[in-house]
Amino acid sequence: MALDFGVFCKNTLDGEVVDHCFSAVFGLAQNSDPSYLDWLMKAWGWTLAVAGLGLTIALILGAVMGTLRTLPDNGSLSRWLVRLSTVWVELFRNIPILVQVFIWYHVIPAFILPLKSLPSYWLVSIALGFFTSARIAEQIRAGIQALPSGQRAAATALGFTTAQSYRYVILPMALRIVIPPLTSESMNLIKNSSVAFAVSVPELTLFAMQAQEETSHGVEIYLAVTLLYALSAFAVNRVMAQIEKRTRIPGFIVSNDASLAH
Repeated sequence: MALDFGVFCKNTLDGEVVDHCFSAVFGLAQNSDPSYLDWLMKAWGWTLAVAGLGLTIALILGAVMGTLRTLPDNGSLSRWLVRLSTVWVELFRNIPILVQVFIWYHVIPAFILPLKSLPSYWLVSIALGFFTSARIAEQIRAGIQALPSGQRAAATALGFTTAQSYRYVILPMALRIVIPPLTSESMNLIKNSSVAFAVSVPELTLFAMQAQEETSHGVEIYLAVTLLYALSAFAVNRVMAQIEKRTRIPGFIVSNDASLAH
């Protein structure tokens, strides 16, 4: 079977071949007729936007909840914060991501009316962020518990409060050693962003389904989409690898008592 990648240069309206479609995508030529290549590039942009926003939410909430899970037992407030963060983790990591997307899209806006005005990609990004935050929280918790107990004791001996101990001693080291599992979660979020098709966000998976139906060139369409997913994940991997290299703690060995792979 011969592959025909020329399908990407066809007009999405009438199926006619669009002149200079590759040049038009990169702004090198003017073209008023949208091609499937234009659609593909825009869908890729939506995928990256949903994944990027979801990752931002996940990193912030995951760092907070993971840190709260490791608070020392200094009173009723700390115990309640630990319980709250534990409930958060167990709730969001045990509900399928697609179900969470539907809940955020169909259910929660019925109770929180301002959410009805949010575009669907925001709601999907929030669902992805909350789901991924539970997994990142466990990795942050494991990273903190992997640190030698002497680090916390040394901070206390220097007169640091609990907040200062986490800010200046514990978190700067823990965040460095959890970069490898964070890399995996970041790559997974790129892939998980495909659930956005379920609420009509025009990302790569929705593009593939609709373009295949219109053109009957499913092999070419899905090959291109697969390549863009793989390219996106690989780019995240390389960026995180550079961050890990630049922030590595010389001579530091993670304790085997705590696992980072939750």
